[in-house]
Amino acid sequence: MKIRLLTLLIIVILPATALAERVKDLASVAGVRANQLVGYGLVVGLDGTGDQTQQTPFTVQSLNNMLSQFGIILPPDQVRRAQLKNVAAVSVHAELPPFAKPGQQIDVTVSSIGTAKSLRGGSLLLTALKGADGKIYALAQGNLIASGFGAAQDGSRVTVNVPSTGRIPNGATVERAIPNSFASGSTIDLNLHNADFTTSLRLVEAINKTLGEGTARSVDASTVQVMAPRDPSQRVAFVSVLENIEVEPGDAPARVIINSRTGTVVIGSHVRVSPAAVSHGNLTVRITARPEVSQPSPLSQGQTVVVPRTEISVEEKDSRMFLFAPGVSLDEIVNAVNQVGAAPGDLVAILEALKEAGSLRAELIVI
Repeated sequence: MKIRLLTLLIIVILPATALAERVKDLASVAGVRANQLVGYGLVVGLDGTGDQTQQTPFTVQSLNNMLSQFGIILPPDQVRRAQLKNVAAVSVHAELPPFAKPGQQIDVTVSSIGTAKSLRGGSLLLTALKGADGKIYALAQGNLIASGFGAAQDGSRVTVNVPSTGRIPNGATVERAIPNSFASGSTIDLNLHNADFTTSLRLVEAINKTLGEGTARSVDASTVQVMAPRDPSQRVAFVSVLENIEVEPGDAPARVIINSRTGTVVIGSHVRVSPAAVSHGNLTVRITARPEVSQPSPLSQGQTVVVPRTEISVEEKDSRMFLFAPGVSLDEIVNAVNQVGAAPGDLVAILEALKEAGSLRAELIVI
């Protein structure tokens, strides 16, 4: 696999001091989620930028159905000849947050589904927003705010952003609450944002240490089950304490990600290479790991530790080999490549060669 990159940004994620994170940043409570709503409506009051009714007959049909509800019946021939330049058929969608109650307001997004050039200055007529079950959960109406605009003159046209889409802040009123399972049962499930067995185990240990042994148990790599009170008011207080417990998450797996479109390479701190030699250009890079033993002073009550020491030498001659000793990290390889002023694309070629040879101890992902 060959990747040609004009510019390349290399990011090496170095090891950092482990920091504890709150449970609310690592996991979410099962059943507490937002729901998607969608509806179909009409935007009126446009300045001649609406649908071309000859190409979008459903716009005329929708307007005719609306007028019939107010007792206005148009002859069929007039409906077919109608030219409505200031009306546009639109789709309306919104996100209903968890625990939303009737009477509360939410934002809505309005998008043209016909030939309307712009929704700027338009108003959305009363539109019912339905959930996946077909029930109406909110009603939307109001003046649109379009972020883009367009101008045309003598065959030339200029468009900034997307004028065929707009938003209505607080444009929908919730009419029906969505039931949830938060207050049911004797347990609460915490779902980790990133499944990891180490993080799941540490989360259980932190909860049991704070709330008592046996309070939590791991179901799998992404779910932790916690015993919780049945009373709703007590459960709210319990979750408040639970989500503020601090946990040290597990380290991310060794991974190298290459973005072929933007030329970005991200290297994890745990990426290592096994012994290998790569021929590339006229560079010779030798990386040798020589650990040293550090002895404590007599009677100092210290401990003997192994201190890693890495020697890197770069030569530019007829030899064309990259020599990698076992356990060398890729951030050291990046530094070696940068010292000789080599193109960052060389590093991509080296990574791919190491992966093909089975010497790259990490997952290589190309997006």
